[in-house]
Amino acid sequence: MHLLVIEDNRDLLANLLDYLELKGYVADCAEDGLSGLHLAATQSYDLIVLDIMLPGMDGYQVCQRLREDGQRVTPIIMLTARDTLEDRLQGFASGADDYLVKPFALSELAARIEAVLRRAQGTARRQLAVGDLCFDLETLEVRRAGKALKLNPIGMKLLETLMRKSPAVVRRETLEAALWGEDVPDSDSLRSHIHQLRQTIDKPFATPLLHTVHGVGFRLLAGLDAPQENA
Repeated sequence: MHLLVIEDNRDLLANLLDYLELKGYVADCAEDGLSGLHLAATQSYDLIVLDIMLPGMDGYQVCQRLREDGQRVTPIIMLTARDTLEDRLQGFASGADDYLVKPFALSELAARIEAVLRRAQGTARRQLAVGDLCFDLETLEVRRAGKALKLNPIGMKLLETLMRKSPAVVRRETLEAALWGEDVPDSDSLRSHIHQLRQTIDKPFATPLLHTVHGVGFRLLAGLDAPQENA
């Protein structure tokens, strides 16, 4: 599991990272709200541990931006010294999944992380969403801005792989392996399918979602850090 910890107290941050590593998690970190928001918006995490009192942008704002602007559904556990009912309600209203009051035992944080991850996995999305693009994995229905889109089976597999990894960049080799396994056809095949997918999910709409990262691969990205031009 890949976690993001956003905490400005360096001693507490170091303790959290050491403990989470011992528990088997891989954790990135940020010490202010803007840096944390950037990481959360551009990388793929299984859960975010988010302090409320942060320099630059507080945890409420970070959480709200991720939920509303970035369309992120990543589970978020908020950390705070504030323990009033109003504070807790504000945390949940901004989009937090759980709330832990400082000081806390590291073992309690680990238990809450495990519980939130279990809930998230128990309700594993059978619907994928990136911005206004939705893919129902049960019905295989793809819609953008409410409009039904038609994709062939390879296009659907390509879209599913990109949506599951969003907003991360997916390397060409990863996409080729997902589509064809070890029996990869000629080098222009992926490019052709990417072009077809782009024509379907982007061309009829004002804002592109499918972006080329030259020399690396492709990614689906909406909102916070989407580039202004599409390659």
